[in-house]
Amino acid sequence: MKIKNIQFLIALIVIITISGCTSKKIMVDNNTVKKLDIDSFLGKWYEIARFPHSFEKDLVGVTATYTKLENGKIEVLNQGYKHSLEGKHKKAIGKAYIPDLQDPAKLRVSFFWIFYSDYLIMELDDVDYQWALIGSSSPNYLWILSRTPIMDEQVLMDLKSKIGSRGYDLEKLMFVTQK
Repeated sequence: MKIKNIQFLIALIVIITISGCTSKKIMVDNNTVKKLDIDSFLGKWYEIARFPHSFEKDLVGVTATYTKLENGKIEVLNQGYKHSLEGKHKKAIGKAYIPDLQDPAKLRVSFFWIFYSDYLIMELDDVDYQWALIGSSSPNYLWILSRTPIMDEQVLMDLKSKIGSRGYDLEKLMFVTQK
């Protein structure tokens, strides 16, 4: 009888340990827009809000500028200022490409050698290309971009509603000081 109790106790400990070690994967809807005119998307965008992450820590006045290169790839110039709009200017130059022209809103972007990440255009002003919601395959990355440093309040409220309905944690959204 004691051996069965010990076996049961060991099995229970193993199950508890395994279930405690497995992480709960956050499921979000990161589907992309169906149509994208990449030439209309190119140009300068202001970062209105983002999820916090290490590579943009303490940056304000952040912009992203996309320029088509002769080889068909896209140069990505991200820049901003450390701590304040008068702070030290920081910039990072990367490259992006569209791996599948049938799905142009799913890009791959790299700022370091051959390491690429997903860049997913999930929501877009498909008339004038004045705002965009960008995500990744990870629920930890999200950006709201605008062609102007200040976004229309109603558009921002609509985007926040869409972000929430996609399953993203709105509490993580931090707003970026712009000029």
